[in-house]
Amino acid sequence: MTSADGRLPPGRTTVERLRADHAPALLAFERENRAYFARTVPDRGDAYFAEFAARHGALLAEQEAGVCHFHVVLGDGGELVGRVNLVDVADGVAELGYRVGERAAGRGTATAAVAAVCRIAAEAYGLSALTAVTTLDNAASMRVLERNGFTVTGPLRVGGRPGLRHSLALPARAQPRSPDRARSRGPDPARSPSPGAHGRDA
Repeated sequence: MTSADGRLPPGRTTVERLRADHAPALLAFERENRAYFARTVPDRGDAYFAEFAARHGALLAEQEAGVCHFHVVLGDGGELVGRVNLVDVADGVAELGYRVGERAAGRGTATAAVAAVCRIAAEAYGLSALTAVTTLDNAASMRVLERNGFTVTGPLRVGGRPGLRHSLALPARAQPRSPDRARSRGPDPARSPSPGAHGRDA
């Protein structure tokens, strides 16, 4: 459970807003987990890795413009173990996507990180609702969304595979905090081996 300022109780998981200096660790994370993620979500393709530096810069530009909000998930040793993104922000709504690496699977990391970013979305970004998409064969990811209060709103196709769309209404906040303060830390007792839900490829 997060506190009023968007933080989780002390523990092993930290969520930080994406920065330029996250690039090397993020690229290493994506390379290490490429095969693992491809089991349940469409593969990013070789071009993603070949053009990573330019892509990372473009993501930071989108974030600066307020179009998207990107976050990395760090373990208690500071290692990058996942990412949670809010993309296509419009009219107070964004699409949530997340992925947690194989080494951090089964520790509640996905549930904790999604909970933190949902709180940050309301507190820091002033959003009123989130949507998310999962494939039907990614039951663990669907459990992460369910634990965080998302409900299924209908079927769709994800990369040619059957999937579901989910949504969450966020609590109204009196005044959004500065996005630069968007950081949370803490554990979660609910375990999930989920690579993640789909957002627009980041």
